[in-house]
Amino acid sequence: MRNIREVLRLKWHRGLSNRQIAKSCAVARSTVGEYIVKAKEAGLCWPLPEDLDDTALERMLHSVPEAPQGSPEAMPSMKYLYDELKRKGVTLTLLWYEYKQENPSGYQYSWFCEKYRSWEKTLDVALRQEHRAGEKLFVDYAGHTVSITDPKTGTATQAQVFIACLGASNYTYAEASFTQNLHDWIQAHVNCFEFFGGVPEIVVPDNLKSGITSPCRYEPDVNPTYQELADHYDTAVIPARVRKPKDKAKVETGVKFAEIWILAALRNHTFFSLGELNQAIAKKLTELNNKKFQKLPTTRRQQFEKLDKPALKPLPERRYEYALWKKATVNIDYHIEIERHYYSVPYQLVRKRLDVRLSGRTVEVLYKNRRVASHTRSYRKGGFTTLPEHMPEKHKKYLEWTPARIIKWAGEAGPCTKKLVIEIINSKPHPQQGYRACLGIMRLGDKRYGRERLEAACSRALAIRSFSYKSVESILRKSLDQQPLVTNPAKTQAAPAIHDNIRGKDYYRQEQEETHA
Repeated sequence: MRNIREVLRLKWHRGLSNRQIAKSCAVARSTVGEYIVKAKEAGLCWPLPEDLDDTALERMLHSVPEAPQGSPEAMPSMKYLYDELKRKGVTLTLLWYEYKQENPSGYQYSWFCEKYRSWEKTLDVALRQEHRAGEKLFVDYAGHTVSITDPKTGTATQAQVFIACLGASNYTYAEASFTQNLHDWIQAHVNCFEFFGGVPEIVVPDNLKSGITSPCRYEPDVNPTYQELADHYDTAVIPARVRKPKDKAKVETGVKFAEIWILAALRNHTFFSLGELNQAIAKKLTELNNKKFQKLPTTRRQQFEKLDKPALKPLPERRYEYALWKKATVNIDYHIEIERHYYSVPYQLVRKRLDVRLSGRTVEVLYKNRRVASHTRSYRKGGFTTLPEHMPEKHKKYLEWTPARIIKWAGEAGPCTKKLVIEIINSKPHPQQGYRACLGIMRLGDKRYGRERLEAACSRALAIRSFSYKSVESILRKSLDQQPLVTNPAKTQAAPAIHDNIRGKDYYRQEQEETHA
C-alpha cells in the first residue's frame, strides 16, 4: 500500500509523468496507470483522507462486490471445498467447473481461487497442508514420557509414547511402550493399522534408528524388518528428510496436541502398569478425536469417517508376525550360527553370505532373495539342527574339508592334539558338527599360544576327559598346561593332631575296663 500512496502523491501532488513515477517506485508503467485509473474510479484525490488506512484503501481499489448469499454467484461453503480437495483427483479447477455449471454468471476461476486461498490462510499451518484422503500416515514418538511405578519396589520407569496422525483428517492414535526399540516400534504400527481399520498408501516416520538404519536425503536405508512390515501391509515407507520438520508437520502438531490433551491431562495420575497407562491413554484419545477443531466446525473423527476411512486400503487377512533379519556366513560344516545355535543349509552354499529371517517359531534362510532353508527355531545353546538333504552324499568329493584332513592337520601339532580331535569328531552325530570346535582348537595353537603349548593343553584335556574347545581354551588361558599334571595322586593320611584337649583311643579303652571291673 505504501507504493500506491507514493504513486498517487507523485502523480497528483508533484505532477510527474507515468514513466518518471515507474522509475522512482520501481514498478511497471502499466501498474502506475492501473493504480491511477482505479483511484479515479474510487473517487479519490490528493491528499488522501487522514482516516483512510491501508486496509480501507486496498478494499476501495481491489475489492470485488460480494455476491449476496443465495444468489447464483454465491461461493460454495469453504468447508465443502476444503473437504473435497482432500479426495483423490479433486482440484480447485474441477470444483470451479462444477460451480460454474450451476452458476453461469458466477465468479471467474482466478477470483474463485483467490477467495479460497484467502480463507485457507486463516487455518493453522498443519491444516493448510494439502493431504489426500488415505494417502499419508505420520508417525513419531512424543518428547515427553510417562512414569510407571513398580507397586512392589516403588521404582519408576519412563514409558515412551508412540503417536500416529493421518494427513487428511488429523485422526490420531497413541500408545505407550517401555522402549523405542524395533519390536515396540513394529508392534505400535500393527496396533495403529488395526485401530484405523485400514492401511494408508505411505507411512512417514522420523529418522528413528529402529526404523531407518541409515538416514539419507536421497536414498534412506530402511530397516529390513520395517521394510517387511511395509510389504506385508502393502504400503510404502518414505522417511522425512533429516532436519526438515515441515516434512512431518502433521505428526509434530499431533504430538503437541497429544502432549497437551493426553499426557498433560494425566500428569496427576500414578500408573502401576503399562496396561493401566494405555487404558487411560485410550480414554483421553477418544476425547481428543471427538473434540472440535478450533477453526473448523467438525472433529477429527468426523473427518476420518468422511475422508480417510473410505480411502484406506483393507487390512491383510493375517496380522504381521514380528521377525528379525540378520546376516550369516556359512561355515565349512554348512551350518550357520544364530544366537549360538547351528542350523544347516545346502552344502553348496559354504562360505556364502546369507540373509536370515528370525521369527518366534521359525528360522528362514535366504540367498539372493530366494529361500534355501527353513527350520523350527531352537533355543538350545550350542545345539545343532541339521537336515539330511543339506548334507553332501560324499564329503570327500564335494567338500574341501573332511574329517580325515582335519585329523591329519591336528596330527602336525602332536599326538595328543590328534587324539583330542578324533574324540570330538566321534562324539557328534555327524562328523561335520565337530568341525568348528576342531578348527577353533587348531587356531589356538597357530594364532595365539603356539603348537607346543597346544599339545600340552590337549594332553591335560585328555587326562581329565574334557573333549571340548572351551576346555582347551581355558587350560591355555589359565596357563594350566605349564603346570605338572598329577594323574594318580597318592593318597596320604594327615598326621594325627596332638593336643591336651584330645583324649585319644587309650582313654576310652581305660574307661571301658574300669566299667567292667
